[in-house]
Amino acid sequence: GGAGTANEDEVLGSVDDLDPSEWEVPSQCVPIHTNVTLYDWKKLYSVEQFDVIMMDPPWQLATHNPTRGVALGYSQLTDRHITSLPVNKLQRDGGFLFVWVINAKYKFTLDLFKEWGYEMVDEIVWVKLTVNRRLAKSHGFYLQHAKEVCLVARKGKADPEGTKKSVSSDIIFSERRGQSQKPEEIYEIIEELVPEGKYLEIFGRKNNLRDYWVTVGNEVTGTGMPPEDLEATKEGGGIHGAVYGASNKM
Repeated sequence: GGAGTANEDEVLGSVDDLDPSEWEVPSQCVPIHTNVTLYDWKKLYSVEQFDVIMMDPPWQLATHNPTRGVALGYSQLTDRHITSLPVNKLQRDGGFLFVWVINAKYKFTLDLFKEWGYEMVDEIVWVKLTVNRRLAKSHGFYLQHAKEVCLVARKGKADPEGTKKSVSSDIIFSERRGQSQKPEEIYEIIEELVPEGKYLEIFGRKNNLRDYWVTVGNEVTGTGMPPEDLEATKEGGGIHGAVYGASNKM
């Protein structure tokens, strides 16, 4: 993970440049426009449990240049805010949890799975390509990065009803799109793995809206911040839960 620079044969765009017809709310989608750190999750988990949850957290980097948080359209969140998400209450026993991770948060995520009552069962690697089908490399500390990893965990020992086995592949070869946008194939894999399941995405944006998914995030409408964040900025304060720089205090 992490932000990088474009290659000569790579065209990076922004989700904000999408034609409205590409991201308007699908008829069978449920978008929830909110700050995930303030949302009353009980309103959701008291009425629904999900077979699959996917999230791409705005991980806080140990740097004073918070490029990834800005690019995501989210301020970065501390590990504490991510840990406090009631994921295990949102999911039925046997549900799958898909979490996109960056290198620095790999071990943290594995520990988080244990804390939430999950075990890792698989992982998916997205190999990023340019429009010319070459590796879309970006800066890394030691090696240039051309992939992202999504860890897959399961709650309990049983699979969701109707789960298929040995489907698709754990490798996605797909063009890199706008900053932070994940490949369409990840949704296809999930829907093939658990057909007709109940799906939830956390930290979604307007380009993530998809039929038969509930999508929670502060940019799902493409119309700016949710009311609670807008009010906070008007009052001269910061967005709740937002942090920048190297501090990541629990």
